[in-house]
Amino acid sequence: MSITLRQARPADAEAIYNMIVELAVYEKAPEEVVTHADEIRETLFGDDSKTEALICEVAGTIAGYAVFFTSYSTWLGRNGIYMEDLYVSPDYRGQGAGKALLQHIARLAVQRQCGRLEWSVLDWNQPAIDFYLGIGAKPLSEWVRYRLEGEDLLNFAEKQ
Repeated sequence: MSITLRQARPADAEAIYNMIVELAVYEKAPEEVVTHADEIRETLFGDDSKTEALICEVAGTIAGYAVFFTSYSTWLGRNGIYMEDLYVSPDYRGQGAGKALLQHIARLAVQRQCGRLEWSVLDWNQPAIDFYLGIGAKPLSEWVRYRLEGEDLLNFAEKQ
């Protein structure tokens, strides 16, 4: 099997969008995808985008993607990378595509002298958890992730 990684291009927006939907279905939240391929093209590949994306091809067919961006640790005094998505379509799982994507991002983190590479995983996604533990990743059990979005974000932003 031939695995190829490359930088995503605007022409990949439709494929990335379709995999985002597949990921949302897998994560039992398809109704939470409110974007569309054109918006992915505009925001992910726009001139002011701070986000990067990789495409994984297996035998010339798009099999997965990863989206990531630079973060910063005040405690380390260094940049890091936060991986927003790592997804491999079901037909290509277990063949090294996910590992190749994650290892590529890890290499970028090392090349860029980042202090860490981080991501989130749903607590019920045991296959992903097992994979991450298997590569030496450690869960941050003492941290709880919070989010403001939608109406709550607007309301809080407008409070005096």
